[in-house]
Amino acid sequence: MNVIGIVGWKNSGKTTLASALIRELSSRGLTVNSIKHAHHMVDVDQPGTDSYKHRDAGAREVILAGGQRFAIMHELRGAKEPTLDDLLDRLGPCDWVVVEGFKTHSHPKIEVHRRESSRAPLYPEDLSIIALAADYAADFTGPVFDIDDVPGIAAFLLNPERPKTREQ
Repeated sequence: MNVIGIVGWKNSGKTTLASALIRELSSRGLTVNSIKHAHHMVDVDQPGTDSYKHRDAGAREVILAGGQRFAIMHELRGAKEPTLDDLLDRLGPCDWVVVEGFKTHSHPKIEVHRRESSRAPLYPEDLSIIALAADYAADFTGPVFDIDDVPGIAAFLLNPERPKTREQ
């Protein structure tokens, strides 16, 4: 399983790039899974629904299944938040996993950064950032892609010679 992270500051375009990259890789016949990290309370289930009542009654995991999809809701009930590695282990087989967030983990990442950002780029401090998607010419030592060059980014990822980190 190949893993690529999409990282950056809030409102930099991470979700737009992650979604476009998933679409591009999928259109090339690859199986793609994704993991999205959220810093806020996440609840895909609403009070009053049957599955919510199951969780509220004390179920550790509830699977909500239908004809088009299923979702597994796992209550931590005071346990530590799972690591990215824990979550990757739970995914089904695939060719690629696109991870949005988890910027402090050491998996290979592409940073999304915009010229108008008030925050400095992450790449000077994070050697696991292997490419930059930006709307300006940056002094990054690895590949710099236009923020909208999704086919170019996908081609870079699919190149077996690409570096796994900038330390290599």
